[in-house]
Amino acid sequence: MYTAVDYQWMGEALAEAQKALYLANPNPRVGCVIVKDGQVIGRGFTQRVGGPHAEVQAISDARANGRDPMGSTVYVTLEPCSHTGRTPPCVNTLIAAKPAKVIAAMGDPNPLVAGNGLKRLTAAGIEVQCGLMESEAKVLNRGFISRMTRRLPWVRLKIAASLDGKTALPGGESQWITGPLARADGHHWRAQACAIVTGVGTVKEDDPALNVRDVETQRQPWRIIVDSKLETPPQAKILNKADQSGVIIVCANLDTPEAQEKAKAFNARRIEVIAIPNAHGKVDLPKLFAFLAQEREMNEIHVESGFKLNGSMLRENCVDELLLYYSPFLMGEGIGMANIPALSSLKSRQDWHIIDQSLIGSDLRLRLIKS
Repeated sequence: MYTAVDYQWMGEALAEAQKALYLANPNPRVGCVIVKDGQVIGRGFTQRVGGPHAEVQAISDARANGRDPMGSTVYVTLEPCSHTGRTPPCVNTLIAAKPAKVIAAMGDPNPLVAGNGLKRLTAAGIEVQCGLMESEAKVLNRGFISRMTRRLPWVRLKIAASLDGKTALPGGESQWITGPLARADGHHWRAQACAIVTGVGTVKEDDPALNVRDVETQRQPWRIIVDSKLETPPQAKILNKADQSGVIIVCANLDTPEAQEKAKAFNARRIEVIAIPNAHGKVDLPKLFAFLAQEREMNEIHVESGFKLNGSMLRENCVDELLLYYSPFLMGEGIGMANIPALSSLKSRQDWHIIDQSLIGSDLRLRLIKS
């Protein structure tokens, strides 16, 4: 169905989509190339929210180069949108450009599109194909697909540990377990997330900024603190520049005058405080992630927390991906990766599947998803 040349051009469209990795949220990361007479005449990728989508940018690029997209083949990594959101439908721009063919890597899981974009192109007399390099396109947009199909974000839990699985000394000291290259790689994963989540224990013990510093990015992710009793120190670094990226403190309740006064003080600094309680007086983590996807349009969440919150997230089935960095030394006595109970039987274990293993400097990085 597809030629070697088709694979080549879709590979270039996927490379364009990679350029939107830190940029596109909450939109999907999409790339597009327009090919005519064996040459690329236009390229594009999704810009920041409210800006042009990949197809529109590619058509504009072609025309800026003095090339007419009429009769061309358009390679795009996601079905062109057919609804009006923050921008007009891309399918309208494509139909007006009159290409001969559009090849999409995958259909759009958004119920507002879900095949309608391809149908409209076909109805306009444009040849349509879909499914070329679909698996590669899906990897780029795990978070968007998750939000559209499960109404939940894709949640990645990052842990740095010694070879024997310790994340800190008995007294809590953890800076630095991994080397500088692994820490910079961690910022790459931060940068592509919609939000970074941590627990109040980490805020009090380590006072992290939890922003992106080691890679270049035009946007900073939201920062979210899970803080059942509203104990976040007002001077914590994570609260700085709240107006630039957004900070949310999630507590269990706001039903006391003291909690309401604390929340009011945080609100005055543009720090949002919301209560999402469970039945045990803690933050309801599954409801929190559903809220972030459904109410805040967040696709991908990156978690950097401590032993307790890690355990709660794993116990409550909130984690989709593990991002583990192992440093080549043995710590001995120390704090483990997660506060999870001992198994009563190996049959009750939760299995994970390794999808990537890479050496980052002297540290081993593993990425795992549920089997």
